[in-house]
Amino acid sequence: MKKIVLNVLLATSLFAAAACNETKNNDSAETAEEQNEAKMGDAMEDDTEFAVEAADGGMFEVQLGQLAQKNGSAAQVKQFGQMMVNDHGKANEELKSLAQQKNITLPTSLSTEKQDKYNELSKKTGAEFDKSYMDLMVKDHKEDIEEFREMSQKGKDTELKTWATSKVPALEMHLQRAQTIQGAVK
Repeated sequence: MKKIVLNVLLATSLFAAAACNETKNNDSAETAEEQNEAKMGDAMEDDTEFAVEAADGGMFEVQLGQLAQKNGSAAQVKQFGQMMVNDHGKANEELKSLAQQKNITLPTSLSTEKQDKYNELSKKTGAEFDKSYMDLMVKDHKEDIEEFREMSQKGKDTELKTWATSKVPALEMHLQRAQTIQGAVK
């Protein structure tokens, strides 16, 4: 009897461990960070984490911009969404190229956190979508500006610092435009 109970407990533990591991490995951003840490160690950890977060955020902006084209109702929201697709799409390609040169692994899909936010917003349409999307864009761009400024000041990799610095003016313009639209769609 003890043997059966032990086997059941062992099997349950293995299934639980496998389920936890599977959930963790499904987060592309976490996987990329782990791969970067294994390749580069602690020396470049802040820089590689920034690159992973910037890539995750960039993909998020593009996908939300595409969603704004579909679910938005106000013309200015749709135009803003198209600007996100264009600007962040271009920045994503630049970052991919730079990361490839630096042997930095980037996520290939949205992190679980970003995917959850996308899924939540995708359920909305019309004026409700417009307000929620613009609120998110204001909040997100404030955070982005802070992270990009920090990288431009404290980053170790010169080329990554230069790239981050070059993106701050566009992010500030996006924030300003998002705040204007946010006020219009309330």
